[in-house]
Amino acid sequence: MEFPLSSKVAPRLEYLAEVGSTNDVMAGHASGPDAAAWPNLSVVVTDNQTRGRGRLGRTWLAPTGKSLAISVILRPTTRGGQPLPPDQLGWFPLLAGAAMTRAVRGVVEASAARPRPSDAPGEDAPRHEVTLKWPNDVLIDGYKVSGVLSELLPDARGLIIGTGLNLSLDEHDLPTLTSTSLLLVTGSSPSPDAVLARYLTELRDLAGAFTAAGGDAVASGLLEQVTELCGTLGSPVRVELPGGTDLIGTAIALDTHGRLIVEDHANGELQAVAAGDVTHLRY
Repeated sequence: MEFPLSSKVAPRLEYLAEVGSTNDVMAGHASGPDAAAWPNLSVVVTDNQTRGRGRLGRTWLAPTGKSLAISVILRPTTRGGQPLPPDQLGWFPLLAGAAMTRAVRGVVEASAARPRPSDAPGEDAPRHEVTLKWPNDVLIDGYKVSGVLSELLPDARGLIIGTGLNLSLDEHDLPTLTSTSLLLVTGSSPSPDAVLARYLTELRDLAGAFTAAGGDAVASGLLEQVTELCGTLGSPVRVELPGGTDLIGTAIALDTHGRLIVEDHANGELQAVAAGDVTHLRY
């Protein structure tokens, strides 16, 4: 598989025909003796990942050739060239989710703009809502098309952004009833290279603005942009908290640390959620 468009964005790109986990491969590259040869925004990608990991210890599997597993090394630094403090790295999972949301939205909108021979004259192409589910799943009309798993390097001088994207899965391939693919939404198989290049461009631009602002989500515009993309806001949600308890309320905002602010339905109090599994409730 060739990636000429993506290779123009990434300083180094390695395609693997099969791999257990792209995050594990990238971790070896980025922290090994050859680490200097894997600069910021380098990529490992495959369309056949056999031991993929998701959030909360879940597995991530897809049929060969119908999805992409992408791992990007980010080495964020300040204007002075110093690594960003670890407490400012918490925004990057959201940042990556926003980048993929924008990339997927671009693909879906481009598809909708193309004339279709089967369309009746004057009939509008179907409209689809592409949103970010906090903290970093990408949904199309409420169905998951992509997820992100971020992992710190052992020395905390960088992080690996692992992303899975459903490209051409049909309804029989879907891992869950709440999943979808770009093929199912757009009616055509997308170019893996074109989608990856869109994602890397968005990731580069968002991360560049964030680090240029010293990791300030407000000054960089990141908080505003993620808020605009986040379909979780305004929704009734159930949050499975790390301690095993559930919080049921309405997601109302993101704070300056990227935490989800939820108004508890039980007592009306506001709670800031830094980690948890979120379900959008439908009443």
